[in-house]
Amino acid sequence: MAQTTIYMIGDSTMANKKNPETNPEHGWGQVLPNYVADGVLVDNRAVNGRSSRSFIGEGRWDSVLETLKAGDFVFIQFGHNDQKFKSPDRYTNPHTTYRHNLIKFVEETRSKGATPILFSSIVRRNFNEHGTLIDTHGEYPLETRLVALEYNVPFVDLQYFTEHLEETYGVEGSKKLHLHFEPGENPFYKDGKHDDTHLSNLGANEVAKLAVAELKKKAPSMVKYLK
Repeated sequence: MAQTTIYMIGDSTMANKKNPETNPEHGWGQVLPNYVADGVLVDNRAVNGRSSRSFIGEGRWDSVLETLKAGDFVFIQFGHNDQKFKSPDRYTNPHTTYRHNLIKFVEETRSKGATPILFSSIVRRNFNEHGTLIDTHGEYPLETRLVALEYNVPFVDLQYFTEHLEETYGVEGSKKLHLHFEPGENPFYKDGKHDDTHLSNLGANEVAKLAVAELKKKAPSMVKYLK
């Protein structure tokens, strides 16, 4: 029987990072293999800086379709870079192009006999001066929800679960989920780093655990493939 593959398409919050032994930054898709059953392949095609538009435009989606087969899964998570209005090759209007790109991913996945699963974007660690976590994603997560509802696609609301995660860790503690280093503190970032979008190893594993727990509820056909 052919091996079941989980394809992951998305941006830097999901992507594999170079030099994982020394690089503190991890995407949650990079650590997902720790949480899937033996014999299941995680093929993480997520790439830093990509939006739904540029992922299609660069031929990355076509390359997934070439090998996608019946029984596989496609995890779809865009939004971070679809917001980049100064970048015409990436920006999408959430209610038009972004929506239709998601529909394209869903319908073309199903045409291969595979199962699409939609994810809302993980939050940025964006606390205001009052210690309130403030949304930065606007209408994109809403549109993802609407496509999931309309097309009956399993939906994992990582925006909600990562909001709760950041708040649970708190204003200071949540820095551990991301990349916060003073100069000299980490050899990979000699000059220091303060990044509230991308994930540390801890953050990536926390998000992967949240995703897997929700997948077990929302995508029953996946349960046997998850630890």
